[in-house]
Amino acid sequence: MRLDAHQHFWNLAQFPHPWITPELPALRRDFGPADLKPHLERHSLDGSILVQTFSSLEESRFFLSLATQHPWIRGVVAWVDLTDPDVGETVEALQEHPKFVGIRHVVHDEPDPLWLNRHEVMAGLATLELHRVPYDLLLRPQHLPAAIEVARHYPGLPLVVDHIAKPRIAQEGWGEWAEGIRSLARFPNVWCKLSGMITEAARGGWKPEDLKPYVRHVLEVFGPERLMYGSDWPVCLLAGSYDQVVEALEANLKDLSTQDRERIWGESAAAFYGIRPH
Repeated sequence: MRLDAHQHFWNLAQFPHPWITPELPALRRDFGPADLKPHLERHSLDGSILVQTFSSLEESRFFLSLATQHPWIRGVVAWVDLTDPDVGETVEALQEHPKFVGIRHVVHDEPDPLWLNRHEVMAGLATLELHRVPYDLLLRPQHLPAAIEVARHYPGLPLVVDHIAKPRIAQEGWGEWAEGIRSLARFPNVWCKLSGMITEAARGGWKPEDLKPYVRHVLEVFGPERLMYGSDWPVCLLAGSYDQVVEALEANLKDLSTQDRERIWGESAAAFYGIRPH
């Protein structure tokens, strides 16, 4: 199975995104299933994982309805308020939908770099562990220490790092990110998405080679069995096309065995999110 493990849709009238300003014209329109499907077909991808963009249960339910209508949307990573004392009931309600596969919160927008370690947030993560619901970690390098604490406290909680934790590729940022991601990868319940890299590179003139040291590092610390491809479409359009995302990753994985490439291009995502073939 070949899967895009990380993509988004949005309807700006229904769910206004303040960060999509007029200065981001490539993103300032609606994106839906009809826009993505041709890209998946062109690259022989069997489906995708649709990931939340808005802190709203309404968006989560909307995405699940889209997944019902479009079988190739193989799973939805939804949003819940982790600080809600009744979060367990909300999660149980979401679990009734067969396409519900995980939860995410936009951690890197929280002013507190240790937001993940707040008591009420950790209590919510404990609820996810109890229900065996995967959690997507949307982080920057400064949030990695908090993520390490989460992985340590909840070994039964499946965790996946989005966008390899957004290293500052354009500035050749390395130390804080490289050591933090190495430490996080020591926990076997943590996986990682090879996604979102081109928007962290020099948007006006990045090359696949710019991503190479970062791809090599996560390959070393996670291994291909815990890595998965994600396009981060349509956010990737800030720096390049869907085709360029695929081509850049292919160029950086060309030395791997066929088996390891197959893991990254879909098998790992299927295993992590519990996606079964049709």
